[in-house]
Amino acid sequence: MSGAPLPPDEAQRLMALAYYGILDTPHEPQFDRIVRLAAHLLRTPVATINFVDQTRQWSKASVGTGGGAVHRQDSFCAWTVLHDHPTIIENAPADPRFARNPMVTGAPHIHMYAGAPLVMPSGQRIGTLCVSDHQPHPLSADDVQALQDLAAIVVTELELRAYQQRLSLSLNAQREHTAELQRSLEQAQALSGVHRLLDLELEPRDALLAVTALVGDALDADQAGICRTQNDDVEVQVSHVRPDLPAQHQPAAPGAPATIRALGLNRTAEPLYIHDLPALAAREGVPVSGDITQVAVIPAGQDPQGATHLIVTRRRDHPIPEWRPADRSLLEAAGRAAQQTLDHHQARAWARRDALTGILNRRAFDEDYAALTEVPFTLALLDLDGLKQLNDTQGHAQGDKLLRIFAAALAAELGRSGAAYRYGGDEFVVIADPLSDDHLLEHVDAAVLAARQLSPLVGVSVGIAHSSEADRAALLDLADARMYDSKRRRALHRL
Repeated sequence: MSGAPLPPDEAQRLMALAYYGILDTPHEPQFDRIVRLAAHLLRTPVATINFVDQTRQWSKASVGTGGGAVHRQDSFCAWTVLHDHPTIIENAPADPRFARNPMVTGAPHIHMYAGAPLVMPSGQRIGTLCVSDHQPHPLSADDVQALQDLAAIVVTELELRAYQQRLSLSLNAQREHTAELQRSLEQAQALSGVHRLLDLELEPRDALLAVTALVGDALDADQAGICRTQNDDVEVQVSHVRPDLPAQHQPAAPGAPATIRALGLNRTAEPLYIHDLPALAAREGVPVSGDITQVAVIPAGQDPQGATHLIVTRRRDHPIPEWRPADRSLLEAAGRAAQQTLDHHQARAWARRDALTGILNRRAFDEDYAALTEVPFTLALLDLDGLKQLNDTQGHAQGDKLLRIFAAALAAELGRSGAAYRYGGDEFVVIADPLSDDHLLEHVDAAVLAARQLSPLVGVSVGIAHSSEADRAALLDLADARMYDSKRRRALHRL
């Protein structure tokens, strides 16, 4: 079983949900009446008003069930908010999306589910009015229409509730509300800026530092940055510090990488919002220093080198006492955008790697060679002599091992002065800073010696060309011709 996919406008949907301030509020009679009426009209034992949050489904009102919250992955309603029309599941145990759902295999043993999305005036679907039964329960067209009509009444009640809340504000509260709307606008602009930043061709770490700087400023945070975890090593880099923050409170918190590791903040797989860091540290027996009280930790992706989190903090005297729903929406939208960027970068990196040897492949060579500037460079084509004979006598598995060892040794020998590419089969290419022929051949000889520790290798034919000798289009042909000259001379020498 897998959960419903995220809607394409998930960030805007969550911000719309946060606008109504309905999550984690107590029962209200107008909503309780609607679910009772829905259960009565559709003759079902269960009726619920659910809201689909970032990681959970939360029930505002229900009959026939305890309500509360369930994980979003298990939510039927997470599928309903994907569309404007009702979602009808007549036989959940037979539906591959829900057959192993814990609410199907266990209490309340859902067999039939019908949900109408709560479509707000903004067009965002923030939740559902749904009914369910533990046994077959066909619904007529009139039943489905009644469910939609009641869902429209829920939307009206939510709008009226929001309007009444606004009317009840005092003059000072109205000013604060205006300021909050302004902050929401600024945060929406910041989110737009996040996406623009991540569209740039920046290195992932540089992009994430720019993102946290933007988000930290939009949230009026004291400090913001990224936390990188590799094995047991934790590294924090700060990208935003509030301009008027006293010097004794810099650099960023929460304190030190050791504190982050001791509290396990770098291991969270879901957004984590701490409102009182000293209290948490006291419960865990972890010493902390400084005045940091609020900490937000947002997962931003995992790659072969480790995990990345966005970290944002506020001090004890900060005028905003806790992480607000709008703050969370912005942070989590930024975290998802960062995750997508890291995934894209990792996929692109893997696409440039040779599956056998792990070094760069021909596609990477074509891209890098086309992108070379007018800076001088050395180009070399290499062909492993005798690999076919080795494959014939010792098997392809042994030949593959030799290719891997040679490639790894060549890349290590070049280090930062050049890049090695597997061009295809037993051919390799090197692009390096300007090198003498002898110096480059020394690197090749070292790789040959490493390969010979595994199995006999006749040698390597090398063709070297320098960027000053021809234009780029002709340079590769020049190196290729020299490589084949080398191969012929080596063959004659062995006769």
